[in-house]
Amino acid sequence: FVPFQFVCALKKQCLCLSLSERSRFSEGEIQTFMSVDVDRTVNICNNLHDAWSFPLQIGLALYLLYTQVNYAFLSGLAITIILIPVNKWISTRIATATQKMMKQKDERISCAGELLAHIRTVKMYSWDKLFTQRLNKRRELEVKHLATRKYLDAWCVYFWATTPTLFSLFTFSIFAIMGHSLDAATVFTCVALFNTLISPLNSLPWVINGMIDSVISSRRLHNYLSTPEHCSSELTISSDIVKDDFNRNTETIYDPTTVIIRNLCCSWSSTSTVEPQIILRDISLQLQKGLFIAIVGEVGSGKSSLLNSIIGEMSVISGSINSCGSIAYVPQVPWILSGSLRDNILLGKGFDTRRYEEVIQACTLDVDISTMIGGDMSHIGEKGLNLSGGQRARLALARALYHDSDVYLFDDILSAVDSEVASWILEKAIMGPQMKRKTQLLSTHNLQAIYAADMIVVMANGFVKWFGTLDSFLATPYSKISNPDSSSAVSATSSQKNKGPSTSEFNTKDVLDNGSVVDQEEQRDQTEAEGRKEGKVEIIVYKKYATLAGWSMVFLIFVSAFLMQASRNGNDLWLTYWVDSSSGTNNTRFYLTILAGFGIINSFFTLGRAFSFAYGGLCAAIQIHADLLGSLIGAPVSFFDQNPSGRILNRLSSDLYTVDDSLPFILNIFVANFFGLLGTLVVLCYSQVTFLLILVPLWLIY
Repeated sequence: FVPFQFVCALKKQCLCLSLSERSRFSEGEIQTFMSVDVDRTVNICNNLHDAWSFPLQIGLALYLLYTQVNYAFLSGLAITIILIPVNKWISTRIATATQKMMKQKDERISCAGELLAHIRTVKMYSWDKLFTQRLNKRRELEVKHLATRKYLDAWCVYFWATTPTLFSLFTFSIFAIMGHSLDAATVFTCVALFNTLISPLNSLPWVINGMIDSVISSRRLHNYLSTPEHCSSELTISSDIVKDDFNRNTETIYDPTTVIIRNLCCSWSSTSTVEPQIILRDISLQLQKGLFIAIVGEVGSGKSSLLNSIIGEMSVISGSINSCGSIAYVPQVPWILSGSLRDNILLGKGFDTRRYEEVIQACTLDVDISTMIGGDMSHIGEKGLNLSGGQRARLALARALYHDSDVYLFDDILSAVDSEVASWILEKAIMGPQMKRKTQLLSTHNLQAIYAADMIVVMANGFVKWFGTLDSFLATPYSKISNPDSSSAVSATSSQKNKGPSTSEFNTKDVLDNGSVVDQEEQRDQTEAEGRKEGKVEIIVYKKYATLAGWSMVFLIFVSAFLMQASRNGNDLWLTYWVDSSSGTNNTRFYLTILAGFGIINSFFTLGRAFSFAYGGLCAAIQIHADLLGSLIGAPVSFFDQNPSGRILNRLSSDLYTVDDSLPFILNIFVANFFGLLGTLVVLCYSQVTFLLILVPLWLIY
């Protein structure tokens, strides 16, 4: 439940951030926040309980050891204390490596998102190798820091895993040197206490590392969630307001004002940027209700930025923007929902049959719908993959018109359609009966729209150079921006209004705007439901992972784990022999030498197991990513049509993180516990053969 709430908060924040603030975070970072950082942050709850309970368990075990061997336990405690600064240094290095690794992971996910967004272009131009190299380069940097983290983890595990053995070795050695004789009660009580120390001592480094990861992830999430949210200033003005003088050459209009911009300077940089790059400078406009305003200017003059500033997507450096009523915005690149065409138009609003039909006719979508197998209930793929550019633009326009807002902002939407469709949309949609008393701002280079506008705004280098009516515009040097031929443009506009849409555009069922031919088979619901296997994990999966890690590494891991447990059992058996020996304390040096030998052997194989797991896990992680990327690049385009990009990114982010980090960790614990259980069973069966009679049925039941 808690991770779900975190993800909901992140998604809400993503929707509430303006484009300028969101520019601080890449898509890869946001994806990593939801797939990795949320789980790490939630795990801090469990780690906090372990952080106080494990030291308590260790403290109680040490006190009980004191009651058995007096101050001899201090020698073992000294070893533990000596290792504390070592583990602290290791933990600090792990935290640094984790931060660098997460940064590289964000960049890799961002690059993967770019690849998925333009996969058709990549395949069309055979850029597969280029993008593969880009992703592999970022993966290499990520693995570099992952390797640092894994090898430091291996040292951490080694120190803590050998601590119980060293603890027992030094404790019994000092106890014997102090002149005390070892008896069965003392030895086996101490061995039981040493075993009690194994779990908290072995788990404590993982808890510390988990808390470090949680703190790093929580800081990343805090940085994102504390980003200032989108804010818009609403304006309430009475109908008798008289506008201020904005030093523009136009007659006075006394309609109610819908948008007022005063001395505005805006930037696409975040508000936290020390020296933001100012895009819009000293903008002052007052837009009245019911006007159709054309925004013209050269490419890069600030037309789109002006529209984005009105909806609050830019950072305001100085000045103010106030708007009255609801605003609908149609961007140059339409956002298309994965769903039916009707769902994209309604977007959560109730269905009004009359208005719906008026909107689709005004946007010329009725012809497109008639060619689709499912009509307006036909499935539209992710980002409108089975629609042409003109269809996507008209679909976004229909959505805006259906929602009946007070102010409409159109960002060069006519450039996506041909001249005949543009003329129809201009007459029936933008200037149609549904738009009466609506304020409309259209950034455009379309001559028909410029000549049909009530007012014209001229933009250049982020400044409003001129604002006025068409007649005044034609008399200024700024009319050369669009280089219109006055007579031909006016006659073309008039003829289009009288003639209406051409029959070739609207009577042909199979040909859409821009010459896009409809493949009716593509109109089907192409998105497949995500499959998930249930039940036991197949043995082939384990074999595949072992192959990727390297069978030699697998063999070394199992041999090291087996000999590590064997040396630990040998240590306990030697203590038993020492206690049962009748030699007393005369041969103490001999017994201590053998005991130290078992400790050294155990330490050696513990080190081998830790680093074998680290190296094998890295080999598997590298190869799995390479195979995954190769399969992804080599997949046909239909694969990307059937699988949403979010699903694919999850494979490259959260699932790959599981392979990189969680899976080796869990397997390490499994192997250690398996051989620990095996060693215990061997000792029990050796000392009590009848235990086998109980073991077999218990094994079958389990």
